[in-house]
Amino acid sequence: MRIAVLVPAPDYPEAWGWAFAGEQTALLAAGAEIETRPWTELGDVRGFDLVLPLLVWGYNRRYAEWLALLDRMEAERWPVINPPAVLRWNSDKSYLAELDAAGVPTVATRVSDALADDDLAAARAAFACDTLVIKPPVSAAADGTFKLAPSDEFPAGYRGQRMLIQPWLSAVTGDGEYSLMFFNGAYSHAIVKRPKPGDFRVQPHLGGSEVPCLPPPGAKALARAALAAAPAAAAYARVDMLADDAGTLRIMELELIEPSLWLEHAPDQGAAFTAAIMAAIGA
Repeated sequence: MRIAVLVPAPDYPEAWGWAFAGEQTALLAAGAEIETRPWTELGDVRGFDLVLPLLVWGYNRRYAEWLALLDRMEAERWPVINPPAVLRWNSDKSYLAELDAAGVPTVATRVSDALADDDLAAARAAFACDTLVIKPPVSAAADGTFKLAPSDEFPAGYRGQRMLIQPWLSAVTGDGEYSLMFFNGAYSHAIVKRPKPGDFRVQPHLGGSEVPCLPPPGAKALARAALAAAPAAAAYARVDMLADDAGTLRIMELELIEPSLWLEHAPDQGAAFTAAIMAAIGA
């Protein structure tokens, strides 16, 4: 069972080994042979039983290359999970508007093709809130994500760019952001993530922290509804959500490309993850 795990480019600036440690341990224990390859320098992947894009960090910074790689995966019929159609769909966060249109409770999202002051004013009126969050539709690790109060300066370099606009939800710095992990559609475990004091971003490299938790009421059903709206089934998935100011859980993101799965908090220490991978291989 030879598995190619796609990892960041050699010049990617952040440490990534921590995010793969649990998955690697689980796969090796199941008898898999793993080879890591930078997703930007793959070479020939014939002979592998499976290609896992679990660590394609930086795809948002080299988006044209990423889309070309997805095209190559499909043209050469690589054994990839999650499927390229899912990876492509999940790469642009405008899918959040699709989820909302499909009736899945989602953090309200407006898409601006060329962000301007008028867009922010219109969003504040539509959301009935003063503070907004803006982010690029193709982003990861909180790149280009800003919290904007009415008195804040327009972020340098983002005027005229395609951006998403969302209302600020106080649960981010209160109860926190919930992440539910699913393998082959079955719930595995959950964590709650919180930012460091004075910040609103929950990513570990920005000082965020996480603890295992039980999903809040309704969280599993919401996650399954969101996953059902994807273009194909996902072997591995992380579903991020939080409560709005009325207490209703809403999807923040579906992480179906390169999610941190926090297997160290899984009751089975990754057995369900491994089973999903082996099922994809046919082992």
